Amino acid sequence: MGLKSSRPGPGKVEGICFQHHLVSYLSKNYLRNLVSKQRRRMLVDGYDLDMSYITDRLLAMSFPAERMRAMYRNPLWQVKSVLDMRHQGKYKIYNLCIEENYDPSHFHGRVETYPFDDNHVPPLQMIKIFCESVYSWLSCDPRNIAVVHCMAGKGRTGLMVCAYLVYTGMSADEALQLYADRRTTNNEGVSIPSQRRYVGYWEDVLSFPQGINQGVPNVNLPKPWSRELRRIRLHDLVYTDSIFFVVSELQEIPNQLYRPFIEVSRGCCRQIKKGHQRSHSPRYYLSFIKGDEEGKESVLEEPHVVVQMDTENPIIYQKPCLDHYFDKPLLVTGDVRVIFYQKMFGGRLFYCCFNAAFIRNGLLQFAVGDMDKVGKKGRSICGPAFCLELLFGPANAKHSSCTTSNDDDVESEDLF
Repeated sequence: MGLKSSRPGPGKVEGICFQHHLVSYLSKNYLRNLVSKQRRRMLVDGYDLDMSYITDRLLAMSFPAERMRAMYRNPLWQVKSVLDMRHQGKYKIYNLCIEENYDPSHFHGRVETYPFDDNHVPPLQMIKIFCESVYSWLSCDPRNIAVVHCMAGKGRTGLMVCAYLVYTGMSADEALQLYADRRTTNNEGVSIPSQRRYVGYWEDVLSFPQGINQGVPNVNLPKPWSRELRRIRLHDLVYTDSIFFVVSELQEIPNQLYRPFIEVSRGCCRQIKKGHQRSHSPRYYLSFIKGDEEGKESVLEEPHVVVQMDTENPIIYQKPCLDHYFDKPLLVTGDVRVIFYQKMFGGRLFYCCFNAAFIRNGLLQFAVGDMDKVGKKGRSICGPAFCLELLFGPANAKHSSCTTSNDDDVESEDLF
């Protein structure tokens, strides 16, 4: 005897189709909510989209995706439908992704691209061009809005949205807090420390005309500035006696807005041995604090300088310390990134980005909370007093080192 088979009736077919649509709908929305994590979502005309109004005229969202990526990102056709319905002919999209793109014709050609790497920072020149473009677009019509996205619609998007808010008069702290409130449910908007740092840099280069409604601010971008990196030191590390590092700079490419990080040096920080000293005499660097000017008398009773001692001080032996000294100082310019690895190939622990023009004295210090993408492995080797120190030489070539033949030989260099 064989099994009898029969075709399902019309009612059963409709029921199966409904179940398939239901499972598909639930799986897609579950995936999208899972991927969007703590980012705020909007329900618009039956569409559940990862997007948020930061202001009435600034909209942040994740990538408008096609094909398989649309299973867990914003489906492009849904984004287009919502924008055409709510802001027909009055929106422009700003795409910050370098890793993915789409045809601008989907959005009537109103798409501009400002690409930079995920979890990283753009050059200040790109921020300037972006802010000027957004300002120009929004000034054309009071109904115009700017739609900004990267891939997840959080870090890079937040950096650029906050930069524009600062461009319109907010402080960096106010802009970052507003973005955190409007974009996320856990008050963690721009969470990458280097991205927050660059919003602060942007605030520093802006100067606003006095008076009300005086227009756009003056943008005083710093000239490409070089500094000599002389030492990398990591304090209070545990369970490791060496860490590898790679130093890179943002490299300008002719006729392109995107700038990749290009490696300029690599090496290894190793444990300092007690009693070891590289020179016969300590080096001292006199670093003028921001606001001081060389040659002017201080109004304070004591000289307003920071004395940095470039030598092995007994205090560093109280905590495990890894160190790398550049026998030939490494000249770094502009936007710089330093990545630390457990091994030279793979096993990234953490990294930081900074601009050499904003080094106010000869020493940069970063706590754990100032480092980017610190994972479980990175946290496991950082003690409670962890500190990364980057020691730089003089900011101006005219302040060259001078050596005396005295027993208490001292190198004195002014760092502005």
